[in-house]
Order: sequence, then C-alpha cells, then structure tokens
Amino acid sequence: MSAFRSIEWLNEGIVRLLDQRLLPQQTIYNDYTTALEVAKAIKEMVVRGAPAIGATAAYGLVLTAVHTTATNPAHLRQELSESDAILRQSRPTAVNLFWALDRMQARLYTCPNDILTIQQALLDEAHTIATEDVQINRQIGLNALPLIPDKATIIHHCNTGSLATVDYGTALGIIRTAHEHGKQVKVLVDETRPRLQGARLTAWELQQQGIPFQIIVDGASGYFMKYEGVDLCVVGADRVAANGDVANKIGTYNLALVAHAHGVPFYVAAPTTTIDLATKTGDEIEVEQRPLTEITHIGQEKIAPDGAPASNPAFDITPAKYVTAVVTEKGVITPPFLENFQRLFDSPSFFS
Repeated sequence: MSAFRSIEWLNEGIVRLLDQRLLPQQTIYNDYTTALEVAKAIKEMVVRGAPAIGATAAYGLVLTAVHTTATNPAHLRQELSESDAILRQSRPTAVNLFWALDRMQARLYTCPNDILTIQQALLDEAHTIATEDVQINRQIGLNALPLIPDKATIIHHCNTGSLATVDYGTALGIIRTAHEHGKQVKVLVDETRPRLQGARLTAWELQQQGIPFQIIVDGASGYFMKYEGVDLCVVGADRVAANGDVANKIGTYNLALVAHAHGVPFYVAAPTTTIDLATKTGDEIEVEQRPLTEITHIGQEKIAPDGAPASNPAFDITPAKYVTAVVTEKGVITPPFLENFQRLFDSPSFFS
C-alpha cells in the first residue's frame, strides 16, 4: 500500500479525502459527512481520477444512510434516491461514477427493508468496491509487464496513480509494477495543463516511490520521441467506448497522434468498469466543460488579457485507431476492440 490514502472511511461515519488541489505544497485531509459535500468535493476535484471518483461516490451514498434521521425504511430510501441524483451530477465523463452508484443501487434493491440492514449493506458494498479497485490495479500492472522493455523511457499523461484510485493506480500502476520488478524505467511526465496533474501529482507520487522521472511540457512529446527516444506511452481513461475510442484528460489525443507519427506504442490502462459497451463510439461521450479561470489563471495569477475569450474542455476523445492496446485486469485487449471487448464481457475468463 502507498504511504498515503486518497480515500478513507472512518468508523465515525466520515469520508476522509486527501485534498489533491493542494499537492505537492501541502498534504491536507478533508472530512465529509454528507453526500452533498462529497459531490462538491468530486466536482471541485478534491478527489479525481475515474476509479477514485467511483469509490468516493459509493461512500458518499453511505453517508446518507448512516446519518439519516428517517424513522422508517421508505423515507431512507427516498433520501438515498435524492443523494444518488446529486452524486451523479458531480462529473459527467467518468463512467466509474455511474457504475459505482448503479452497483450501490443494485445492493439496495436486494436489501431487506430494515434501516440497520440497509446501512450495513451499503457500507459493505462500498468497502468491497474499494478493495476490488486495489486488486484490479495490481493485476493491470502485472498484465502489462510483458509490454515494458527491461530498460524503458515512458511518457505518461495526467495522473493515474494512487491519488487517482483507491491505491496503486492504473497507468502509473503499470510503471510502478515494472519498477518493482526490477525494470529500469524512466518516466517523462507531461505537466498536463491546465490543472497540472502531471507536474503536481504524478511527479509527487514518483518521488515517493523513487522512480526516475523528468517533467516535460505537454507540447514536448514530439521532441523527445524524435531526438531522445521513447519506448511507449501509457495513459489512463475516464471512459472507453465499445469501439475502443478513449475519453481521457485533455491532451491525450495530441499525445496519441504524436506517438502514431513516430511509431511509438500507445497503451491505455483501464479497469473493465471503465469500458462502456453501451456507448458505441467516442462521439456519444459527454465532455465536461470546466471553468475558464483554469486556463486564464495559474493558481491566483492571471496570465491572459482581460476579456480574452477561452474554452476549457476537461477531456478529449482519442480515436481507437491510435490505441495499440487497452490493458485491463482481465488481460491486454488489442484491436479489433469491438469484437474483443464483447468476447471479454461474454467470457470473462477468455483473457485471464
């Protein structure tokens, strides 16, 4: 386990989140006791990363259950329905948010009509979601080991490590696993404008783990591929469509194009919960638009002229044709993605 926890449930009925907005200068944990507070924390990116968002939302729903003043199960179920709706509105692109809440609702549906039983059942389900996330991430890293040369320079975009998950990480977990297995990895860390998740968060995690890295600006990937050599790119995903199109942090599409131009493999690390067969292509994925101040300012410092127009999509869609493979806990999925995703879900043991 990492020395820090992005998400933690306290027995007092508190969700504790590491405030990722303040890293790396400050390591501050915030406590939350209502689903509304948790939804705001997700929206404001106190917690971020698709798997972490899903687990946090699950615990957010538990808060409603354990702090209820309802005197009968019907009223509690109504409160849970209202909290579920609030949590679903927090961030629209990450499919894990909806997957986790759907799973909590399924557990609630089969639960006996008793307040104490409902409270315990939902808490147990949220704990299971969190525990499974760690196991899934570790398996993703192991499945990717054959893809990593013994000595490798890797470009990583955004943050996909223990901060973006319950622990260990997806794409960064692949790098961490390779390092732990004795491979000589060096990471080129995209700064990841505008919120600098790479420069702030990924660099911080790599420092904690003793993995060699350099921070580069987002536009430098072509330079490093051409002049210094890059063995592969690895990124996470907020949603993978049935055809293999990938929604991920803005700048992922650009990196995939540059990798394709230089013949560099481009891998996406994603738990199967991030693969959304109900979304046929990336064109159907809603892309979150975030506040313009994120790009007109760096911190509190304004960098754009007064009145300058701006646009701030939080994600982009990388077409499947630029994705070499999607690494899941069930195995490494290669094109044709539609066919192989369907085989994966129809026969989960196929890739194991």
